[in-house]
Amino acid sequence: MTQRLRVVAGLGNPGAKYESTRHNAGFWFADELARRYGGQFRHETRFNADVCRAQIETESVWLIKPMNYMNRSGGPLRAFLDYYRLDVGSLLVAHDEIDLPVAALRLKEGGGHGGHNGLRDTIACLGAKFYRLRIGVAHPGHRDDVVDYVLKSASVNDQRQLDEAVDRAADVVPTMISRGFQVAMNEINRRPAADKPNKPSKPENGDTDGD
Repeated sequence: MTQRLRVVAGLGNPGAKYESTRHNAGFWFADELARRYGGQFRHETRFNADVCRAQIETESVWLIKPMNYMNRSGGPLRAFLDYYRLDVGSLLVAHDEIDLPVAALRLKEGGGHGGHNGLRDTIACLGAKFYRLRIGVAHPGHRDDVVDYVLKSASVNDQRQLDEAVDRAADVVPTMISRGFQVAMNEINRRPAADKPNKPSKPENGDTDGD
């Protein structure tokens, strides 16, 4: 893909009910970038998304939060990219990831949805050739517990770690712009060798209507 970063999309669910839930980690990341770089989100009905622009390094970057609920994230993103004639290869999508330990971060290029219904819908609407920022929220231990788990708030200690992870991820965005995604990947994907996912096999990251 090797394009400039032009759009950062955070995935999540709209409304106060979901604001502090693990599934909204992507929203937290977009909000942190807006806070750091002076962006003010406004709702754009043509996309059904909250949108703003932020000047990061030499690039004017769009920040977008789809408001269609998680499992219908792709439509607003498709409409936004089409309207501004932006290529999917310039898009970074941030989302929660149960297949990573709490606060672990991974930046990757392309790939599948891994059972994440927000990614599933985004891929269905855009194809898979965009970058992903995976923010680890850990796994509840059993696949049947996934929906309730991601739609609840983290513990105080886990939330502290997640806030720090969002900060670390935001620190690397200027590197994405000034030095490219590959350098940013090398920087953000480092973690202690002992920090391993806490599950034996990959479960289905199920979703509900508020998901």
